[in-house]
Amino acid sequence: MADKVPFDLVTPTRVLVSDEADMVVLPGGDGDIGVLPSHSPLLTTVRPGAIDIHKSGKVTARFFIASGFAEVTPERLTILAEEAADVDELDPAVTDQRLADAKEAIEAARSDAEQVAASTELRIAEALIAITHTPG
Repeated sequence: MADKVPFDLVTPTRVLVSDEADMVVLPGGDGDIGVLPSHSPLLTTVRPGAIDIHKSGKVTARFFIASGFAEVTPERLTILAEEAADVDELDPAVTDQRLADAKEAIEAARSDAEQVAASTELRIAEALIAITHTPG
């Protein structure tokens, strides 16, 4: 039995992280998922939120993810993200502005497609606010 979870967090432009952890907790489409070594196979969507990397009994790194997919095999975890960032690099002022812009987009939406896009951006902005304005 493996004692670490190898994982990759990949965006369309780069590999954001490639590492090993004791556990990785990610915001799955139907709830948070804790991935441990030798996890059962799983394919899931990922909702806006934080990915927590656990090593030696504590969270050692956090990454924001807007959306994507996660593939879990007994050998590794691969997260394919449309947008992701290291939480330590997020600017609360920028996330506040993104929330304001999303709310304006909701008000300005005229078509169903514009409403869906604005609602998606609002969910992402709210997740960013929760991450950047919460200690820890």
